[in-house]
Amino acid sequence: MTALPARGTRGTTAGRAGVFRGIAGPRGTAGRWVACGALCALAACATPAEHFDRRASALGLQATRLPGEGFSHRAYVADPQPGSATLRVYVEHDGTPWIHLDRVSDDPTPRNPFALELMARDSGPRLFLGRPCHYAPREDARCDPSLWTHGRYSATVVASMVAALRSFLSAHPYRHVVLVGYSGGGTLAWLMAARIPETTRVVTVAANLDIDAWARLHGYSALSGSLNPALAPALPPTIDQLHYVGGRDANVTPAVVASFARRHPEARVIEIAEFDHRCCWIERWPELLSGARVAAPRADRSRRER
Repeated sequence: MTALPARGTRGTTAGRAGVFRGIAGPRGTAGRWVACGALCALAACATPAEHFDRRASALGLQATRLPGEGFSHRAYVADPQPGSATLRVYVEHDGTPWIHLDRVSDDPTPRNPFALELMARDSGPRLFLGRPCHYAPREDARCDPSLWTHGRYSATVVASMVAALRSFLSAHPYRHVVLVGYSGGGTLAWLMAARIPETTRVVTVAANLDIDAWARLHGYSALSGSLNPALAPALPPTIDQLHYVGGRDANVTPAVVASFARRHPEARVIEIAEFDHRCCWIERWPELLSGARVAAPRADRSRRER
């Protein structure tokens, strides 16, 4: 059984529960349900996973399944280039853990792809790696709401993500792996990094890297089943770290990332003053990624830049 949030332990991306607001109320309830029914008919009642898959297909990505540790993972591949040395692996945000303050989502699949859009603006060999129980939550008997609520960054989730990536690497032996994660996906990417020997870099965007500080900021109950990067041992010195945060981000504030960086001075944090949690990462991603490919001098990696 999953504990309920203090104010809704929802995902780290804006708009998780917004689609449910206004559907029921003291006035116009019947009309709203008719409107919702019409929208459902227009969309052929597609599930979030189907919507996600259609978007991935429209972006030219190839769908596949990867075996994890007790779970099956949806993944998408782009431009595998067998002769290339480096694979960039993208991890999506937390999706929709809750649909209301007192109701856990039956399907945490992201309604608004973000890391997927970042990946589409990248080039070279890329893999989008889905989380356990996302994209088809009823396909795995072990799926339990704890895995997308309080345990979304748990050892169980991390271990299965790592196993799924290892299965891909066994068939596609890239020598170097760059992990890229948006929002809560950045937190998972960081937790995976030390467990993948091929990892040479971690790049996060608006990631809640100190999950305790993030929960306190929003008045959420603690993610008691999850691992907190801020409290974890440092990554091996062979792994570069670049953490982007928006100066106007009210969801994952610069203070949350700074809290992580104080405990991990080897991490390089770049704050972009005019960005928030969503704007303008996708539009500027090719430029930001180009900068991320340039290794910072070791002595400068704890520096906070603007």
